[in-house]
Formats: sequence, structure tokens, C-alpha cells
Amino acid sequence: MSTAKSKQSPKAGTKKSPASSFTKWVVRAVVVFLFAALCSFLDSIKERWYVFDPPFLHDLARAAIAASPNSTQGMIDHIVANLTATYPSTQIALNTNSSEWVFNNAGGAMGAMYQIHVSITEYLIIFGTPLGTEGHSGVHTADDYFHVLVGEEWAFRPGALEMERYGPGDVNFMPRGVVKQYKMHEGCFALEYARGWIPLMLPFGFADTLTSTLDFGTFANTVRITGREIIRNLLIGKI
Repeated sequence: MSTAKSKQSPKAGTKKSPASSFTKWVVRAVVVFLFAALCSFLDSIKERWYVFDPPFLHDLARAAIAASPNSTQGMIDHIVANLTATYPSTQIALNTNSSEWVFNNAGGAMGAMYQIHVSITEYLIIFGTPLGTEGHSGVHTADDYFHVLVGEEWAFRPGALEMERYGPGDVNFMPRGVVKQYKMHEGCFALEYARGWIPLMLPFGFADTLTSTLDFGTFANTVRITGREIIRNLLIGKI
């Protein structure tokens, strides 16, 4: 007598109940709303963490030019010495090693930078090149003040039929979200100050290295210096 094997019907897929799906979407919406509310709140109070004053930095850049009109290094030394004398180390951490330069490729432009200060809401750097460069400014979440120390910078926005021209002592102010093409002529160096959410600017600063130059030595050095300065400031309560 043969034994008949019972056939098992395939199990039907478990269906999610409409209530379960609705609950998940509600949770996701609440998380997104809370995150957006937190970002909006932090953005509304970020000014309480600013230390540098734009008019003061503009005056400082002009004073450095007057003190050392024929020496870019002299201007840098004047700026760093004045900053360390003005701001106590308990208020803000400054990088006084003016030999700590790294290449920076961003938006198609190439130069070198010395990071004087980097925190979550502010950065202050010397940026420039003796060769000249040109590129895209990037779209940023911070206001940017570009104080020309030596040489000349040109810039323009779409629709402008004449260029903007900035020489020593001038400042190219770019509110956050503003986009420009810019060109730095041979021997142009500037004191650049940004205030806003600095970490959100880093992808623009690293994109060319990761997708084009592949200069991972410079990338590692930049991350090391930037991270070190942010941590130094966090340790004294500077956001």
C-alpha cells in the first residue's frame, strides 16, 4: 500500500496592516519635524557663539597691510599677534603655527591655506596662491568675508555685465547662499572669515580632493588640523 504524502500549500505572505504602516509614517514625519525644528532653533541662536567681529577683522586686515606693505608674511604675523593679544585663550583657541599650510582644492580653484581658527560656527584662515587661480565659490551655510591682503580678486554673479574688483584692504562679502565665480590673480592672498555652520562647508572643501586630485596626504593633513582645532575650541566651550 502506497503512502500518500500530504501536499503543503505555500504560505501566503504576511500582509502589513494599514494601521501598522500608518504608524510608521507618522513616526517618520514626527522625527523629520523634530529634526527640522531643532535645526531652526539652533540656527536662530548661533550668533551667541560668535567671537569675531567683522568690522574689527576688516580694520585688522587694513592695519596689517599698513604695517607690512611689502611682506605678506609680515601681514600674517601682525594678524596672528594682534588676535592672540585681543582674545584670551580661555575664550577662543587660535593656531599660532603660521608654517602649517596645506593645499586646498575647491570649486575648481587651487590655493593654500593656513587655518588660524576653526570651530563649529566660525573659521578664520589665510588663503591664497602666488600663481593665481579661478573657480566656483560654492553654496554655503555661512556668511563669508574675504579680506584681500595682497593682489587682486575679481568676481561676478550671473546677470552682471561688469566684474566686481577687490584690492588690498577691500572685502568681498558673500552672505550665505550667494554664489559667484571668482578669480585671484598672481600673488593674491586674503584673510577669510566665515560665520555660520562650518561643518556643512567641509564637503565642498573636500569634494575636489576625493573626486579629482586624489591627494590623500593633503586630505589627511587637512582633516587632522581642522579636527584638532575644532576639538581644542570645544574643550574650552567654544561652539
